[in-house]
Amino acid sequence: MSVQLSEQELIRREKLAKLKAAGIEPYPAALYPVTHYSSDIKVNFSEENKDNFQNVCVAGRIMSINDKGKVFFIKIQDSKGIFQLYVKRDDICPGEDKSFWDDVIKHGLDLGDIIGATGFVFITKTGETSLHTQTITLLTKSLKPLPVVKRDDEGNVYDEVTDPEFRYRQRYVDLIINPSVKENFVQRTQLINTIRTFLNEKGALEVDTPVLQPIPGGAAAKPFITHHNALDIPLYLRIANELYLKRLIVGGFDWVYEFSRNFRNEGMDRTHNPEFTVLEWYTAYKDYFWMMEITEQLVEKIALALHGTTEVQVGETIINFKAPYKRISIFEAIQENTGIDISQMDEAGLRAVCQQLHIDVPGNIGKGKLIDEIFGATSEHKYIQPAFIIDYPVEMSPLTKKHRSKAGLVERFELMVNGKEIANAYSELNDPIDQRERFEEQLQLMQRGDEEAMYIDYDFLRALEYGMPPTSGIGIGIDRLCMLMTNQPSIQDVLLFPQMRPEKL
Repeated sequence: MSVQLSEQELIRREKLAKLKAAGIEPYPAALYPVTHYSSDIKVNFSEENKDNFQNVCVAGRIMSINDKGKVFFIKIQDSKGIFQLYVKRDDICPGEDKSFWDDVIKHGLDLGDIIGATGFVFITKTGETSLHTQTITLLTKSLKPLPVVKRDDEGNVYDEVTDPEFRYRQRYVDLIINPSVKENFVQRTQLINTIRTFLNEKGALEVDTPVLQPIPGGAAAKPFITHHNALDIPLYLRIANELYLKRLIVGGFDWVYEFSRNFRNEGMDRTHNPEFTVLEWYTAYKDYFWMMEITEQLVEKIALALHGTTEVQVGETIINFKAPYKRISIFEAIQENTGIDISQMDEAGLRAVCQQLHIDVPGNIGKGKLIDEIFGATSEHKYIQPAFIIDYPVEMSPLTKKHRSKAGLVERFELMVNGKEIANAYSELNDPIDQRERFEEQLQLMQRGDEEAMYIDYDFLRALEYGMPPTSGIGIGIDRLCMLMTNQPSIQDVLLFPQMRPEKL
């Protein structure tokens, strides 16, 4: 494939050749002994402790060059921010030979190059903490120019690159030129670490389960399929890790969890990506009432860890994650928002309601999916503040224990925030006979053409026959939770490398 180089790219390649001809290695192999980072210097340096900053070594990417003739002001960006270098010709080249200044500093450097610098920290006449540079080392020559971005003296960006096609496809550039983007992903890691600490301190055990599975179980979703050549069998990318984690409860663990990378062969929009992260945990001898309480505690803790408050800005709305949260049954929610009581309706009645409410539904889905479609179209988006939608019909929940007091329902909840499901939890079904019957009902739906119906996992049924203690389990959508906690409108903004169509070259 031939690549058409721009004028700037051709000029940079010419500079590269000249640097090599001058004996300058533009991609050196040796370790570079960085001692300090931008924000640490800015926070900690003062005139009183300047002796602690006499031998400083920094490195970063050039973001601006201000050529004053025999003095350059170069701003570099490292992993913690932007920092200024004060570069004087006679400091860099104290002798008669000024060739390094001419070959490298004056004519060899470009925006985007990565350099190292040593020297001492001082404050310029304009009040900017800077490095009085004594040596400069070219660490990486950049051959492709960065998009031009304007910053003020404080580093604030006034013309961020906002084109999503460019930002998501070239995330590496997005991270360089849009500083707030990196902070989103720092907060994502902070969120995950908060969850991990919360669960570990309560005695949960983090585990790993297979990504390649012979049965795509644990959720209603269309799987990706592949083929294992050595075994000559089809395998499926994981759509959920639920059935494997429950096997571990059977095996004697009381509380297990996993941050699960899942894959579902479905459409993409601002809240769906075919590859996504879910936290699932399962706890023996607990039920869904306990699970609601522990979930409230966790989500509240996450908000406090990231923001120092339970009140979080999401779009134009302030969402308060302070526990406790509202609880309402799915039938009550639908009636509250439509005035229609569907709790006693059969499939024909539900289809009539869909027609009445102008909800287009496929002809091959059953009662459970119809209720889900009605709730999604009429009610889900109404729950902005955190709310538990509870007590689902049995047809919607093939892995959930039947309700202890309400016939035809199961002990399940979904946590809704900002009009979207964030978590899904059950009192887990541990009756192997009931579970087999539910799987068989799913098989009938599959035979009707429902591509998201669950497969029968006979090994899981065998595990249940050995006996699984009463258990409560939950799945929390990490990507959607990150969207909320970082105030991002699209799932692509909280995934470093979201799925995209192939690039047209």
